[in-house]
Amino acid sequence: MTAAERLAALEDLDTATICDRAQTALDALVEIMNRETTLLRAGHMREAGELTADKTKLAQDYVAIARAVQRVAPRLKAEAPERVEVLRRGHEALATQMAENLRVLATARNVTETLLSDVARQVNSGQQAKTYSPTGMPPKRSDDSLKGISINKAL
Repeated sequence: MTAAERLAALEDLDTATICDRAQTALDALVEIMNRETTLLRAGHMREAGELTADKTKLAQDYVAIARAVQRVAPRLKAEAPERVEVLRRGHEALATQMAENLRVLATARNVTETLLSDVARQVNSGQQAKTYSPTGMPPKRSDDSLKGISINKAL
């Protein structure tokens, strides 16, 4: 089934079903983002990373149902205005949660990069002699004394 066919199938659902699916997708996405944010704040990067695949799937599901809701919004507003209002408020709360999640992710990435850079700098600082040669010049570094660590900044 193509994306267009899936979207059309969602649009054909009755009002209660489409609202229920939208609310379920929204709640699941908010819940996993809250878990990820909490884990990141606690420094549990590995556990937070394990949520990525599920979070991606839930986000895709939510986007699909949100598109369907947008396309049939006039019908939903006419048939269930209170449900539409609940979904709208939920969507706004999700946007706030996403901003917080992104802020925490950026902070975690920055802390990790800083920590790794500091470690690399410290490892390399121990490799340089702190004395001078008989000619008064600092000794030259040999290539084999240049040891360090590799930093992969792709998160």
